Amino acid sequence: MLTREQALTRATDLVVRAVEAGANAADTVYAANASTGVEIRLGALEGVERSESQEIGLRVFVGKGSATASSSDLSDDALAQLVERTVAMARLAPEDQFAGLAPDELISHGPFRDLDIDDGGEAGPEVLRAAALEAEDAARAVSGITNSEGASASAGRSMMALATSAGFSGYSSGSSHGVSASVLAGEGSTMQRDYASHAVRHRSDLDSPALVGLKAGNRAIDRMNPVRLKSGPMTVVYDPRVGASLIGHLVGSITGSGIARKTSFLLDALGTAIFDSGITICDDPWLVRGLRSRAFDGEGLATKPSKLIDKGVLTAWIAESASARQIGIAPTGHASRGISGAPGAGPSNVHMEAGTVTPEALMADIKDGFYVTELIGMGVNGLTGDYSRGASGFRIVNGEIAGAVSEVTIAGNLKDMFRVLIPANDLEFRHAVNVPTIRVDGMTLAGE
Repeated sequence: MLTREQALTRATDLVVRAVEAGANAADTVYAANASTGVEIRLGALEGVERSESQEIGLRVFVGKGSATASSSDLSDDALAQLVERTVAMARLAPEDQFAGLAPDELISHGPFRDLDIDDGGEAGPEVLRAAALEAEDAARAVSGITNSEGASASAGRSMMALATSAGFSGYSSGSSHGVSASVLAGEGSTMQRDYASHAVRHRSDLDSPALVGLKAGNRAIDRMNPVRLKSGPMTVVYDPRVGASLIGHLVGSITGSGIARKTSFLLDALGTAIFDSGITICDDPWLVRGLRSRAFDGEGLATKPSKLIDKGVLTAWIAESASARQIGIAPTGHASRGISGAPGAGPSNVHMEAGTVTPEALMADIKDGFYVTELIGMGVNGLTGDYSRGASGFRIVNGEIAGAVSEVTIAGNLKDMFRVLIPANDLEFRHAVNVPTIRVDGMTLAGE
């Protein structure tokens, strides 16, 4: 893994070489990763994995044509060949009137905000092994747990450097730490499985492995002896760990590429109320120690916090430069990219602001409902908003969580679901997308 100075120099030099070779414009991404992971099952070591990688990607524009190529060989000869090959490909590429770097006047030149996403530390295999063992031991100690799918612990660091011929040069690095456990309760055909996990930037913020294991064990026990509900209309309440998927469907529908292709069910919704006025959904790339925090985007534009939904109203699309040009807006600082290919668009840390009532109060008037803790499949039509997913969870009877439920399907339309969605006040920041408990009335459940 290169140092910060080496990475920035390598990326900048490659851009200069591409321009000297005939490119009208170019950008380069250097990315490196190093991680260690340990897996335990039934108290025995299942595997230790150490991975390290580094790669550099070059994108060039010749006229209206563009091409990208990458290399894991960073020697001078290899990079010279990379430049030659990529420029030659761009000369032969079909024209794309929307392709190009971000507008010069929007390029960020720093200094960049410190988001504290790198703790600078490492955890060796023995430390990770002890954490995984602790998590699995805690899960297996829960009365009724009969088997284990294993536990794991991991630690890693990543870094990237971006340089463009428009004058941008930026660097970021981040650390990651995680622990998870998955166990089974019961025997034979009655066996039930569940899991728990936690991932953070700083190891000091990580839940204790014992707590993660205890959650996994208790969740598996709670799912024992499930029943199937009868088909019909039903109020559905989403646990926070699955409610975040609704935000994913929203983000997918407001991304510039989908709007440009006219394949979004929210195509004509910009500036209109699609949620109740009590709903605000924020995108915060500046969240300290956030899992998706970033000071600049994949095209060298400055990021900033924004409200995707403000008091129920859809405020903006999210777009990188190419799709922004297609739909006639400025790029929004949401460009995301890998080593190969053109940038796409994606959010950073997203959360739905908390409501005003507790989860208990949110469910108090539900005589017969369904509390979802697991979703299966991806039955969502992005063009129409039609929603249908397999689900498991618990029955709600007279406002109280009752017995486990499995093998049912919940269905509706996202436009209707968004309009009636009600959040509770239990928002916690534990993931890249965070929501409180969410209630959605008027859905359809297919069971017996």
